[in-house]
Amino acid sequence: MVPPPGRPRFGGACAAFAARAGGSTRAAASVAAMDLGPLNICEEMTILHGGFLLAEQLFHPRALAELTKSDWEHVGRPIVEALREISATACSQPFAWKKKALIIIWAKVLQPYPITPSDTETRWQEDVFFSAGNMIPAINHTVLFELLKSLEASGLFIQLLVALPATICHAELEHFLEHMTVDTSAKDVAFFLDVWWEMMKHKENQQDPLLCQFRTMAQKYVSSSDEFSHPPKRFKSDSDVCPVMPLLAMLLTGLKQIQNRILCPGMKCCALANLADMLTVFALMEDDPQKVCATVYLDKLAAVISVWNSDTQNPYHQQVLAEKVKEAERDISLTSMGKLPSETVFLGFEFLHSLLQEWGEELQAALDSSQGMSYDSYRLCDSLTSFSQNLKLYLDTSSFSEEERQVVSELAECVADFLMKANGVLKNKGSEKDIAASIAMTIIEQKMERHMEMCYIFASEKRWAFSDEWLACLANNRALFREPDLVLKLLETVMEVSTTERAISESQIKQVIDLILECYSDLSLPDKNKVLSGVLLSWGRKGLSQKLLVYLKGFQEDLNTTLNQLTQSASEEGLFRAVASMARLVILDPEITVKKMCSMAVVSLGTHKFLAQILTAFPTLRFTEEQGPHPAPTFVVSCLKETVWTKFSTPKEEKQFLEFLNCLMNPVKPQGIPVAALLEPDEVLKEFVLPSLMLDVEEVDLSLKIFIQTLEENACLEEYWLQTCSPFPLIFSLCQLLDCFSNYWQLPREKRCLSSDGKDLAIRILELLCETVLANAETFSPDTWIKSLAWLHRKLEQLDWTVGLRLKDFFEGHFKCEVPATLFEICKLSEEEWTSQAHPGYGPGTGLLAWMECCAISSSISEQMLSLLVVDVGDPEEIRLFSKGFLVALVQVMPWCSPQEWQCLHQLTRKLLEKQLLHVPYSLEYIQFVPLLNLKPFAQELQLSVLFLRAFQFLCSQSCHDWLPMEGWSHVVKLLCNSLTNLLDSVRLIQSVGPLAQGQEQDLTQETLFFYTQIFCHVLHIMAMLHQEVCEPLYVLALEILTCYETLSKINPSVSSLLQKVNEQRFLKSIAENISPEERRQTLLQKISSF
Repeated sequence: MVPPPGRPRFGGACAAFAARAGGSTRAAASVAAMDLGPLNICEEMTILHGGFLLAEQLFHPRALAELTKSDWEHVGRPIVEALREISATACSQPFAWKKKALIIIWAKVLQPYPITPSDTETRWQEDVFFSAGNMIPAINHTVLFELLKSLEASGLFIQLLVALPATICHAELEHFLEHMTVDTSAKDVAFFLDVWWEMMKHKENQQDPLLCQFRTMAQKYVSSSDEFSHPPKRFKSDSDVCPVMPLLAMLLTGLKQIQNRILCPGMKCCALANLADMLTVFALMEDDPQKVCATVYLDKLAAVISVWNSDTQNPYHQQVLAEKVKEAERDISLTSMGKLPSETVFLGFEFLHSLLQEWGEELQAALDSSQGMSYDSYRLCDSLTSFSQNLKLYLDTSSFSEEERQVVSELAECVADFLMKANGVLKNKGSEKDIAASIAMTIIEQKMERHMEMCYIFASEKRWAFSDEWLACLANNRALFREPDLVLKLLETVMEVSTTERAISESQIKQVIDLILECYSDLSLPDKNKVLSGVLLSWGRKGLSQKLLVYLKGFQEDLNTTLNQLTQSASEEGLFRAVASMARLVILDPEITVKKMCSMAVVSLGTHKFLAQILTAFPTLRFTEEQGPHPAPTFVVSCLKETVWTKFSTPKEEKQFLEFLNCLMNPVKPQGIPVAALLEPDEVLKEFVLPSLMLDVEEVDLSLKIFIQTLEENACLEEYWLQTCSPFPLIFSLCQLLDCFSNYWQLPREKRCLSSDGKDLAIRILELLCETVLANAETFSPDTWIKSLAWLHRKLEQLDWTVGLRLKDFFEGHFKCEVPATLFEICKLSEEEWTSQAHPGYGPGTGLLAWMECCAISSSISEQMLSLLVVDVGDPEEIRLFSKGFLVALVQVMPWCSPQEWQCLHQLTRKLLEKQLLHVPYSLEYIQFVPLLNLKPFAQELQLSVLFLRAFQFLCSQSCHDWLPMEGWSHVVKLLCNSLTNLLDSVRLIQSVGPLAQGQEQDLTQETLFFYTQIFCHVLHIMAMLHQEVCEPLYVLALEILTCYETLSKINPSVSSLLQKVNEQRFLKSIAENISPEERRQTLLQKISSF
């Protein structure tokens, strides 16, 4: 009688065995060397040895190597119990030790017999399984297969089987099939079907060292045994066929052999499902099929586990969810490792067809019963459904013989008919939707197969959000959600659920948002930008604040505090912290954050560059909101326009805004932080320049500064960005602006928002713009270029002719320069380059006026006009008339000149004096006596000073005094002061280097003092003619002249200098006496008295 199982009984058996086995010490050492993990090997092997000893006793006097299938039930129990006890005691790795024990047992079966004495010592040293196997009596395949069946270890069987070399593998499967077909019981059928199913689910593990050792030792057994010298009769070697394919073919043959022993509906369902799956995966599907999408994958898992939960007979019914998920994943993830041979496929088709015909009615009845669904019936319907779908595709895309097509068509019809009758089975498979959430969260928690895809479903599934399990899963696994797409999905889900579900508390919303923002904060800067992009696209400029108003309480205060702290610690190190801090704020409310930064960049001194660096770290902010059919400005442009544009209170703010714009267009690239431009030059022009290119717009001056900065800073860009700004209309807009200056002083004051300095800026911009467009003319097609030039030329006909002349080089080769006809009277103009037009206001005698207006345009045109001027130097009368006409024209042109244009005329006047084309007689009105001085070096300066005096006498005369408003008089005074200052500089230069340059020993101090007295008198004369409101610059200039006089007079080397100084003091005072108001007069007199 067999004693009851229990560990104590093995102890005695092991002791007896240890006393009997002579080499116990050596065996233990060899076993310990085997890589069996951290378990106590001697203890486990002792238990296994004891089990075999008891089995051997029960089978005595026969040896276990003679055991038959019918003997197992009586003899095998101690061995099974020993394996179960090993699994129970090996708490840390029960499955691992079961595998190790089975490897030892299978190795024992495979070891060649008999062993010669000479082989023993070698095997002790080389065969890692020999020492452990030597503790087990000789056994046969029956013991192995029955033990595997008793342990329900079909999965382990397949793992070990496919690890063997191909020849041994097929021989062993042949032994197994022979074993199954002898006295086949229901347990045999069930185990066979499980083995077949496990074969299809198996995924080879190349990393398992124990399996590698098992394979290596088995290979050695092959070379030393005749048993494996010939392949089994069912095995045909084919190096191109996947090793599993012949095994599946053998199992198909085995199924046919045991077909009649498959009796219960459950096993029939399993057999048909296995066959359908094998044909689907290894015959019909693509070699590398696409993985099913994550949602379908989750649905399949949920369906399987739902059935297991309802099927109390299923072995996984009582398992924890994590174990169910792992196994269900194997069930639904069959992967093709190759293709079955064509003959095997068609044998399978015919066999499946015959089985369906034979078992169909019985299975339909079982499926229709009200006993609930088993996993076998679910698998049958699911497998046949997949098979049917793939078979239809196979039928449509493959080429067959007529006979083969008939086989496939009949099978397809049979399967479809069966499924139609079983239609309700898959539809009523359980409430898997209720467990899908738990499954997904389990996969995430355990980081199982496709766990990242489950994270996306978790983040997107609104029905799960805010449950306790969902919150716990997110909190515990937030490291997995550090991906931009996942953060976005979570935000979308939370935003929608929190606004539709009133039951969710504010604290829950804040908890979840905090978790998501924590994940967001851990992202890299490029990934943060991806999230920000999604937020802007989904919720616009308001960001998360659009729907999370409660969460954003105190946001404005946090923003102000953060920005104040950041700007106070502006540095390269501080920039990293600043970007990280702003990343969190900008996602909560992009609009408020960016607007606040724009405002601070303008009003907070010196912060604009640092704030621009922070902003350019978020290139995603360069997005455009869709607002109707017309293109909308980008987000940053909108924030700038709504916050600071037109709201500047000081020139300093305007300057910071200009620099801020430039930093946003051309960002400084700090080390370690990727940045990108938030503004493009074309959009800056379109938004901040084009709308303001009008004289009556307050921002026109700042817009021109933006314009010139944009042109200059982006001149080197590879891409011709101006093309997107419609350059020809842009040129015309600038020309329109310049045209307004032709009647500048006739406009009301509120219509004159641009100063004459601004006119120079507009001229410079026009020059740059034309140069750039000309340099990129090849970007236009020839036809477009000609049409654009013609359009611009036609538009310029509406404007003053001088504006068109500014584009002389631009139109060169296409259009002639159009000028008043009177210009031809005084110039030799080529008709190939110039053409006359009738212009109102240019009647007879206005040729010199037109000529001077040409000269004011630019220095290059001025030089050309001077070279084309027709004046007879040898005719004194002609010189006199020209000089008078020149003065009249100068008076007519001067008030409308910009400083740069006036400078051109100043230089022109000098050249005319040099060429003696202009006669300016020097009067004696401010000379007490004829000076015996060398005034030749100062002749031009004296003539120019007198010319300016005559011009102002003309301007202030009765005929001209009402030409200009007060601002106009201030303007001409400014021009005069610029010229007189140039004269002073010129005189100082002549006085310092003049004698050396002319080879004179005598210096020019007295001549210089004389010039100072003359120009002082001229300035005071002009002041006396003007309104006192506009005389301040001239008064300051008069004081500067006196200072120059005083400085030079103190170093006058003349012996009579004291007497001369007294006389000149008296003379200068007499002139200054006529100045008003009193304060200025007294200051001048006091200054003169101090000489």
